[in-house]
Amino acid sequence: MTGTSRHAAGLEGVDARRLAQEVLAPHGVSQRVLDDVLMVVAELVSNAVRHAGGVTAFDVRHRQDEVAIEVSDASPLLPVSPGTPATVPGGFGWLLVNRMATRTEIRADRRGKTITAYLPLT
Repeated sequence: MTGTSRHAAGLEGVDARRLAQEVLAPHGVSQRVLDDVLMVVAELVSNAVRHAGGVTAFDVRHRQDEVAIEVSDASPLLPVSPGTPATVPGGFGWLLVNRMATRTEIRADRRGKTITAYLPLT
């Protein structure tokens, strides 16, 4: 782990994106990677706020060949992609995260869940 930013409850999207930029800036990641990371951060944080009562923890880690984005919330309910038609707004965030990330992990228990998305640096 070469860079990290760990923060607690109440984080909003704009702050999460700023923190992600601060963690990645010293590592000279490409603009494309930064844009992808910021999109995934925005989706995970907005989903936690919209569907799970808000963020309880947030972490971004720059690793040797990837960026790990971790968002926790207080809901044990797992994210779903409802499969709505393109003409219906919403429902695409989780699908987008899974398409952009090389892998996602979910750890859940009765106190809530943590979603970690891993994005490649190349």
